[in-house]
Amino acid sequence: MAKIAVYPGSFDPVTNGHLDIIERSNNIFDKVIVAVFNNHTKKPLFEMEERVKMLKQAVKEYDSVEVDCFTGLLTTYLKQKEAKVIVRGLRAVSDFESEFQMASMNKKLASDIETIFMMTSTEYAYLSSSIVKEVASFEGCVRDLIPEFIIDRLFDRLRERDLLI
Repeated sequence: MAKIAVYPGSFDPVTNGHLDIIERSNNIFDKVIVAVFNNHTKKPLFEMEERVKMLKQAVKEYDSVEVDCFTGLLTTYLKQKEAKVIVRGLRAVSDFESEFQMASMNKKLASDIETIFMMTSTEYAYLSSSIVKEVASFEGCVRDLIPEFIIDRLFDRLRERDLLI
């Protein structure tokens, strides 16, 4: 039976830190499903379909990585996909508390599902989609933070929404 892991996130937009976790997860599991969802606590810059499309382009070199999207409970989604592992990236100790809380709730909802925490590579420890959007909103350089093909899309979207400062 294939070992399937799900790496959930809002990926708004996907960063090189996300790609680091995807690549390293791909080296461990038979299949990695990168699952895009709408975080109800955030207002996304990109629609879910756009994020899926960008992720598909970003991971096209990996045959065993699938990009999908979902709504609802993550544990329900994992059961639908016959996955037993959730992959979560940690940048710093500050991420651990909320991630631990989510992992504990997921374990309560589905005791057969495990959460694996993966430390991001040191070079990406500060990196988040939020900080990329903030830097870009001030027209700062986001090269080496996100895939090259997303840079123009990011600035175009910020212009469309009148978010450049």
